[in-house]
Amino acid sequence: MIIVHHLEHSRSQRVLWMLEELGVDYEIHLYERDPDTRLAPPELREVHPLGKSPVISDGDRNLAESGTILEYLARRYGKGRWAPALKSDAYWDFHYWMQYAEGSLMPPLLLKLVFDTVGAKAPLLVRPLAKGIAGQVDRAFIGQQIRTHLDFVEAHLSEREWFAGSRISAADVQMCFPLEAARARGLVGDKRPAIHDFVDRCHQRPAYQRALEAGGPYDFGPPAG
Repeated sequence: MIIVHHLEHSRSQRVLWMLEELGVDYEIHLYERDPDTRLAPPELREVHPLGKSPVISDGDRNLAESGTILEYLARRYGKGRWAPALKSDAYWDFHYWMQYAEGSLMPPLLLKLVFDTVGAKAPLLVRPLAKGIAGQVDRAFIGQQIRTHLDFVEAHLSEREWFAGSRISAADVQMCFPLEAARARGLVGDKRPAIHDFVDRCHQRPAYQRALEAGGPYDFGPPAG
């Protein structure tokens, strides 16, 4: 039985989605975020030294990092369906998007979240200054980086349904989270329909819906109703 150490409103939601797609039995150990800091609770450090999610336990093996977990699950339980063969040409496209999601796309999104939070939650006396600095950083660097990446992804998806081939793979499960997060924060806009269509395709999958029911609160899922 696979155990998923699942943090609400987090990347670990895509691990539940992957498991539902694979039809693998799993058990959820749910962790709630600190209501003030929005960080993971200290109990997660008992599972992994970094105290972050996702982490899975499969027998005696503990795995962290979304890309590693998804590829492990795809190769061990996917029967060749969710990840291309290591020696195939298709593997390198797949590998690229598995790495790009967290290595390139997520950092500017996280920077924007951090600077927006600093501007909004700074002490009242210095809040105007903090907001001004955050706004300057956003205009000078973060905003342009996000636009560049989203335009790149939009161009890729405008020519195909899925990121790494003609059918869905673990790379799409990996890429969905940062695009969900960008869309939920109003960053995708109306001029990137391919990204909206991709996220909608993911949300419409029965396995995705089952994972939502299993995982609990998730801010980046499909709109209610």
